[in-house]
Amino acid sequence: MRRDPASVGLLLLRLGTGALLLFAHGWPKLLHFQERLTNFADPIGMGPQVSFVLVVFAEVVCSILVMLGFLTRLAIVPLLIFFMVAAFVQHLPDPFGRKELPLLYAVSYLTILITGPGRYSLDSRLGIRIGQPGRRVKTGH
Repeated sequence: MRRDPASVGLLLLRLGTGALLLFAHGWPKLLHFQERLTNFADPIGMGPQVSFVLVVFAEVVCSILVMLGFLTRLAIVPLLIFFMVAAFVQHLPDPFGRKELPLLYAVSYLTILITGPGRYSLDSRLGIRIGQPGRRVKTGH
């Protein structure tokens, strides 16, 4: 196998960004799920419970999928929506410093969305090509 520094970089970006989000934000929410469920913010009017469940899904499930490089581009969509809402709705009146972290995550995930997960991913191993022009998800036919 030839060396592929770009795929190593994408692997590090996927693992690093995913792990930071999962362990710093998602895992604590999951551990205190019942306590946080009714007291969560409701920035787009869906109700605090629905908002919280969607955020936990993004921070836990989608982070794990991105780290594995499995259905990567699909997993990034909820994360980007979440971070755009955090930066431009929830923290709209706040100083830029409060928007910086969600924007940093958004830029990282947008980079992976554009480039794909790289060679060192389950998507690559399984031949899943979501979002690449002229390519489709491998169906086995």
